[in-house]
Amino acid sequence: MTMNPNSPAKDGLMRGLLRKLFARLDSTPRQIERINALRAELTRKSETELRAYARQATDGFEIMAAAAAVAARVLNQEMFDVQLQGALALTKGRIAEMQTGEGKTLAAVPAAVYYAKAGQGVHVMTVNDYLARRDAQWMRGIYEYFGLTVGHIQRDMSAAERKAAYACDITYATANEVGFDFLRDQLALHPEEQVHRPFAVAVIDEADSILIDEARIPLVIAGGEAGVETLPHRVDVVTRHFRRGVQFHVDEHGRNVSLTDHGARDAERAFHCGSLYDEQNLNLLCAIHDSLHAHALLRRDVDYLVKNGAIESVDEFKGRIIQDRRWPAGLHSAIEAKEGVALKKQGQVLGSITLQNLVALYPQVCGMTGTAATQARELSDLYGLDVEVIPTNRPVVREDFVDEVFGNKLEKEEAVIDEIFQTYRSDRPVLVGTTSVEESERLSGRLRDAGIPHHVLNARNEEEEAAIIARAGQRGAVTISTNMAGRGTDIQLGSGVAELGGLYVIGTNKHESRRIDNQLRGRAGRQGDPGSSRFFVSLQDDLMQRYSGEGALQIKTPDAIQRVAEGQNLTVRQFLNKYESVLEGQRQIIQGHRQKILEGQRPPVLVTTDLFGEEDDLEMEIAEVSTTEDVSATEDAYYEDASLAPMSEIERLVRLSTIDDLWSEYLAEIADYRAGIHLVSWSRDAHHEYLITVHRTFLKLQKKIEADSLRRLAEAETSGLLPKERGATWTYLTTDSPFGPATERIIRGLIRMVGGKAL
Repeated sequence: MTMNPNSPAKDGLMRGLLRKLFARLDSTPRQIERINALRAELTRKSETELRAYARQATDGFEIMAAAAAVAARVLNQEMFDVQLQGALALTKGRIAEMQTGEGKTLAAVPAAVYYAKAGQGVHVMTVNDYLARRDAQWMRGIYEYFGLTVGHIQRDMSAAERKAAYACDITYATANEVGFDFLRDQLALHPEEQVHRPFAVAVIDEADSILIDEARIPLVIAGGEAGVETLPHRVDVVTRHFRRGVQFHVDEHGRNVSLTDHGARDAERAFHCGSLYDEQNLNLLCAIHDSLHAHALLRRDVDYLVKNGAIESVDEFKGRIIQDRRWPAGLHSAIEAKEGVALKKQGQVLGSITLQNLVALYPQVCGMTGTAATQARELSDLYGLDVEVIPTNRPVVREDFVDEVFGNKLEKEEAVIDEIFQTYRSDRPVLVGTTSVEESERLSGRLRDAGIPHHVLNARNEEEEAAIIARAGQRGAVTISTNMAGRGTDIQLGSGVAELGGLYVIGTNKHESRRIDNQLRGRAGRQGDPGSSRFFVSLQDDLMQRYSGEGALQIKTPDAIQRVAEGQNLTVRQFLNKYESVLEGQRQIIQGHRQKILEGQRPPVLVTTDLFGEEDDLEMEIAEVSTTEDVSATEDAYYEDASLAPMSEIERLVRLSTIDDLWSEYLAEIADYRAGIHLVSWSRDAHHEYLITVHRTFLKLQKKIEADSLRRLAEAETSGLLPKERGATWTYLTTDSPFGPATERIIRGLIRMVGGKAL
């Protein structure tokens, strides 16, 4: 549509754009100037006067100025103008991009005070338990000046301790712990068992990590009986002798494995099962493919560690062990069988939520990170969050050299070793960033052979992190580390190091995301320090092989390939979000109904008629009710009027247990259905079919909840027995694989084609 250049609409649009432009150009400096003027006045007040002022402050400028004045008095730290600018960005609901060493932890405090003073509980989300505890204790004195309470969450806390921490005005916690507590609350049988109060504000540290890298990782709560599983071990005895190219093929690009005809025949002979592709052999076939995947595509000391007799997943972005992270059940058991460790219990999934959907439950979200600008579009599209790039307090003088590109990995590693040696001889500290434990230890062995003293920081010894980082900026220090994202500690330069050129950062690989590389670079050149960085790349690196088409390696730079990878990963995340949004909308409907029952209310009966009308309009209408706001706005459409008779305790418990049981069964049914969507069918038609099937299944669930509740209630009233108490539950994270392993998708599709029948 072309707009008339003389139309009033165009004039109004231009005025609005100019007003926003001038506001952006003028408001922040003027706001900072006003805050600083007020801060200067407050510094002259006595402690009693400053405390009284802070407690009475309600205006944003008053709060910012008071927070800065209190920080100087409590922490002996003067807040920089750029920290105040970052705080202002947070109060405007933005993502503040602040470089490493610019003081993000302190910058978040005025914003947290601002939101808490408005009577809203604030969750400051950190990347690990250590930082949650450290930051809460570190900043506590500032909050107390304002009359605010502060708490923090740790993995080993009791329910009572968690409830007390969440009751504080400001609570520091990891996003995972907040999510797990949310899932546990959804299974509570009594209101007092719930630890959360209604969500209000989330201030997210390392926002790009939580909102992008980990956004689609499902948090899971499970329970029930866990039977003894022997199939993974029996399969491993056979598949560990299979050979690539003989019994199976590997698609490195698609990260997939497939049995050959030869392999299928060998498996059939080993297990005496007849045709491996008969429907009754589905579990065996899936276990074989999971085992091949574990052996061929998942590498020890790269993708996982074996630590204390268990499989520990390694975070590819941070190089750390991820507590309680599991692959989908069959694949994780296959890895355990491969490594000869005890199989962990699986149990039944009682509930799950992704971090993306968890964050969406907060009416107000803001965050900060050192790297967000490259993902500004995604943050805007998925979360409605603008990125504001905050300038550094001092100019960045770090020199970022162009990438060194080599033909193969051996040439690259030789060049890296030589670069480390030459830097070490100059007494200049060097930080070497690797992508895996395996690589860090291989380089360590080479340096040890060359007589170069050094320290290694990876998932094996992350307990020593603070001490290793504290030494990394000293003269002659050589530090090898896996990815440095989210370490939460700055590297301080030792005496005389600035004159040597500062810290030298060497990257041994380029990551799929430029943000991760920038996080490594950002370890050098903090607060105006000198420093430099250089990445060493080979044409055999995983990134170059996976995202460069044939013949493209000679014409594509690593940066160009990273952009291709980022684009593809964004497309995948958007695609998966389309499938999951409808399930999240359904969860909110069921949990809204359950919460009313939990509180002793008698909610209207769930309606089981078709809410979406014609199937042609299904996708659009489902999207409209898949958000929190729309679900709550249209909630009445799902209910019929019900009796206002009080609900007995036995009925309340029966209805709660019925919802929990049937919702768990529903999740298993939908997971099985999603896993059966064949890879080649990922199209709009498949999406449409998925939405129709899930919607119809959900309508059946609603009907079954009411019918089973009435049946169970009648049985309970006759027998006088209350529903059985739920046994132990446990929580874990799983991988971003809502459709199951790619192998399972192909298997199920293949069975359909071969068997000629739908599963």
